[in-house]
Amino acid sequence: MNGMASDHNTSSQEDFLPHYLRKEDPFASKLSREADIVAGFYLTVIGILSTLGNGYVIFMSSKRKKKLRPAEIMTVNLAVCDLGISVVGKPFSIISFFCHRWVFGWMGCRWYGWAGFFFGCGSLITMTAVSLDRYLKICHLSYGTWLKRHHAFICLAIIWAYATFWATVPFAGVGNYAPEPFGTSCTLDWWLAQASVAGQAFILSILFFCLLFPTVVIVFSYVKIILKVKSSTKEVAHYDTRIQNSHILEMKLTKVAMLICAGFLIAWIPYAVVSVWSAFGQPDSVPIQFSVIPTLLAKSAAMYNPIIYQVIDCKFACCRSGGLKTLQRKSSLKKSR
Repeated sequence: MNGMASDHNTSSQEDFLPHYLRKEDPFASKLSREADIVAGFYLTVIGILSTLGNGYVIFMSSKRKKKLRPAEIMTVNLAVCDLGISVVGKPFSIISFFCHRWVFGWMGCRWYGWAGFFFGCGSLITMTAVSLDRYLKICHLSYGTWLKRHHAFICLAIIWAYATFWATVPFAGVGNYAPEPFGTSCTLDWWLAQASVAGQAFILSILFFCLLFPTVVIVFSYVKIILKVKSSTKEVAHYDTRIQNSHILEMKLTKVAMLICAGFLIAWIPYAVVSVWSAFGQPDSVPIQFSVIPTLLAKSAAMYNPIIYQVIDCKFACCRSGGLKTLQRKSSLKKSR
């Protein structure tokens, strides 16, 4: 009986062990070789498009760096974060998918996890700062006109310090980075929440300060902006052309920011849901084949932003050219009269 009880206790403890501490190789791929090859090609395409797109945004912005508005400085910082994810992180996972296992060991795993969390957190906090800037510019003009370029650079320093702090905290013994259940990628060690109360406190802190709080600020800012725009559209029509043009530019920047935030959250929320379920749900309740899909979707977030910039810029250029043609017609009519 004692032997049976000890076997039962051992098996129950084995059930609650995280996947990377069990007998099997934690870095061996749990997917088929064909699935790994497809995922590798997918990440290669996304990595190339993201690198070219964000590199182009940074290059074009550098040409007019002295004329960038505070919100545009923030979007350049977002492009830097997306480029960092593509250049620093994606090659590790692409090579591992094609090799059918993680080939960089525990040191490479922790570096990859840190880099992904650092740039991802930097992206989200940057979007939070952009949403607050848009909120002040649209809803509180007295504060909005106070914000200048040097305030944007101060905000950038805070963003990078914030991302560095939360990405480095796991190395202080509070948390860790670990391989994903499918083996060919690494992430924050969500499974610590299954092991101890301290692990649960760490994961909850990460979720609040690096996901929930920024998301609430973003949603609050854009809801208030939408309500304000609906109530003030008629008022702006009575102002002179200079104020109307300034309002159009502010709304253009706001549309860019809203679309960027929406794309980021759509890409990352499924991954966050799966991660929370892995942390606080039943052990191994998330199928391995299912867990890889949100991971790949989240890695595509860095590709969307350059596309959004170009689409909005094209629309804005068309509207602006249409407005110029209208003004030219009016001036020609005046001359003919």
